[in-house]
Amino acid sequence: MPPSRSGEAAWWRQAVVYQIYPRSFADADGDGIGDIRGIRSRLPYLRALGIDAVWLSPFYPSALADGGYDVDDYRDVDPRLGTLDDVDALIADLHAAGIRIVIDIVPNHTSDRHAWFREAVGAAPGSAARDRYHFRDGNGAEGAQAPTDWVSAFGGPAWERTDDGQWYLHSFAVEQPDLNWSNPEVRGDFVRTLRFWADRGVDGFRIDVAHMLTKDLTEPLPDRSTLDTLPQDGRHPLIDRDDVHDVYAQWRAVFDEYDPPRTAVAEAWVAQHRIPRYASGEGLGQAFNFDLLEADFDAAQFRRIVTENLELARTSGSSTTWVLSNHDVVRHPTRYGLPHPDRGSDRRPVLKHGTEWLLSGGTQPPLDRDRGARRARAATLFLLGLPGSAYLYQGEELGLHEVAEIDDAHRQDPTFFRSPGVDVGRDGCRVPLPWTAAGSSFGFGADGAHLPQPEWFAAVAVDVEEADPDSSLQLYRNALAARRALQTEESLAWIETGRDDVLSFRRPNGWRVTTNFGVEPVAFDASDVVIASGEVVAGRLPGETTAWTRGG
Repeated sequence: MPPSRSGEAAWWRQAVVYQIYPRSFADADGDGIGDIRGIRSRLPYLRALGIDAVWLSPFYPSALADGGYDVDDYRDVDPRLGTLDDVDALIADLHAAGIRIVIDIVPNHTSDRHAWFREAVGAAPGSAARDRYHFRDGNGAEGAQAPTDWVSAFGGPAWERTDDGQWYLHSFAVEQPDLNWSNPEVRGDFVRTLRFWADRGVDGFRIDVAHMLTKDLTEPLPDRSTLDTLPQDGRHPLIDRDDVHDVYAQWRAVFDEYDPPRTAVAEAWVAQHRIPRYASGEGLGQAFNFDLLEADFDAAQFRRIVTENLELARTSGSSTTWVLSNHDVVRHPTRYGLPHPDRGSDRRPVLKHGTEWLLSGGTQPPLDRDRGARRARAATLFLLGLPGSAYLYQGEELGLHEVAEIDDAHRQDPTFFRSPGVDVGRDGCRVPLPWTAAGSSFGFGADGAHLPQPEWFAAVAVDVEEADPDSSLQLYRNALAARRALQTEESLAWIETGRDDVLSFRRPNGWRVTTNFGVEPVAFDASDVVIASGEVVAGRLPGETTAWTRGG
């Protein structure tokens, strides 16, 4: 356990957390898959970036049916990625560099290769082994029909039949059977997992689909049409149930055994008014706010989202989180360079924004790459000026666009295979990073990468951007260094600009953040600019540009 650091128990409240998707970050052994030693080899890069913490996506043993989120063993390391000793060394290296570490916990489901599930399918119906999951008899003659007509998040039926005729529930891929969180053995085993990693020095946990653990599968089960109409008010059979917070209260007791207390952040796709309970001090302590990630590049949307989420943070006693990209969505420079989507009534439209473009191989609708990059720089600088914590996704500091040039033979995402021709999946944001302009894998590893890298990666490789003072990488480094001065009180005051397309706010240290969401330059006092996402000249703030100024 790292030593207690007085006054740093709440380090997470305004931290910059950098998400690493291990298989695509850096490959030390040359097998085409990123690994733990690869991450360690890039520690100078992480230190120079100026982040406060690293969040590691799953590195556990896995068949990669869902990019590592199908976990075989929660207390081990995939041998393709390294060993427990390698993880211990990484934790020590990060701590020595003043960087915390957050790891993914995937509690809704295991892999179908997990020892528990292998035991369950070999056991009899009604056995204790099967009670750790959700097994049910089927309907119709000889139980040949699934218990319900529910569909999984990745497409296709949410039930799979076993050789003895029973069915098990999988909310995601068929290789990801859902755990039964009414089973005390399940709850106890995850407590042991949390302690296992906390004892090794892990500082916090990102909780995958935190709103879906507990379920009520009391007969009769509703059909899909009925299920979709049920309110998500804490009593829904599958989503955001009130009783899930009993789990997190138990986890909070575990986190608070440590000095400093371990942190957690919930991935909870729930209604806004339901978020504070996940983020409360009696629960996980923080919850992801995906609202900016879902928004268009639009001043009114950004202002509303910031105002609402700062109020939610006050309600929970937590700090809010800000994020524009992650491993599940089209990278934001590409989203901002495409026409605004027809959002309709979909709660999570951004997860589909770009699907048509990707399905066309990146040709239709046309992508304005320069505009997308310009807007992304402006949105990022706006975000980094806000109170709360910021979550960055690997490669966004390079200004990477989504990779569309992946042929079907190389795709890996189960979403693509379960909904062919409808959803191309998430591989485009998971392509291994370019570290050098030259080399067969742009410096990712010795020879090749597990997903194909496009030729245009050469122009945005780390070594190229490090040599360019105006690059996206240098903007991120400069912004994160300047942001230290903003980490005082977690508040802001809006400044009226007289324009619908220009937002401006002041932080407690007196600095002012101004973003021109429009396309035409606006009058601007450029006498004391700290940093800007584009060139500010002659007292004018260009369109689609953010600037930080001292005072004013």
